Amino acid sequence: MGVLDGKAAIVTGSARGIGRATAELLAEHGARVLVNDLDADLAEDAAQEIGREAVAFAGDLTEQGVCDELVERAVDAFGRLDIVVNNAGFTWDGPVHKLSDEQFQAMLDIHNVVPFRILRAAAPHLREPAKQEREEGREVFRKVVNVSSISGTMGNAGQANYSSGKSGVVGLTKTLAKEWGQFKINVNAVAFGFVETRLTASKGEGTFTKDGQEIQLGIPEQMRQMAAMLIPLGRPATTEEAAGGIFFLCSPWSNYVHGQVLNVTGGQFTGMGN
Repeated sequence: MGVLDGKAAIVTGSARGIGRATAELLAEHGARVLVNDLDADLAEDAAQEIGREAVAFAGDLTEQGVCDELVERAVDAFGRLDIVVNNAGFTWDGPVHKLSDEQFQAMLDIHNVVPFRILRAAAPHLREPAKQEREEGREVFRKVVNVSSISGTMGNAGQANYSSGKSGVVGLTKTLAKEWGQFKINVNAVAFGFVETRLTASKGEGTFTKDGQEIQLGIPEQMRQMAAMLIPLGRPATTEEAAGGIFFLCSPWSNYVHGQVLNVTGGQFTGMGN
């Protein structure tokens, strides 16, 4: 018997990386999970591999109406919604004096606007059942976890756009915590430090294609080599370790944790990127 038995979850950006590890962990503990990615084949493959009634949804979440379709797909598949993890994102780095409007807006769109739109679409499915439960004198906790970064809480050179988006989602988190607490919807965020994903691989090793444009991912190798000095635990996190922080905030053990930013950094508190 799992602690999330009967629960239904959305995890955005969950066909790989931290999102994939999170979807697997939630499913392992009993949740039915909607897996999301820009790549339809990747999302479908991940959902099949996760199993446990996982379903896939592919689409560009930054496009108008797609966030609403995502929520609708989950509710149609599961008949309910208990957990929303806003994890989807990417990086498009550059110093402020070289950032284009497109680069800056892209980071705000995926890291701040998309979580807002998803939570707005999810609101009826999270709030309305809670009203009935309140009338019946029952407490049933639902969970929202927004993924931020210490780049958002501490800043990071070369990431003004990413840092702004990740900082903005913290404000969204804290505001929703005030609005939705009465409905027993725990709204929290995680701020990751250096996690081993394609976003933190050596620069040039990976790319991301958005609207036909190829974007270079990764960080300079010299920054990767500094990890042991910057992180008190001496190494980056695995995606499974990162997912553990999200899982805690989705679990019954976090029912009285609300409006918080959980730092999952290995003790690092300087902006180096997510």
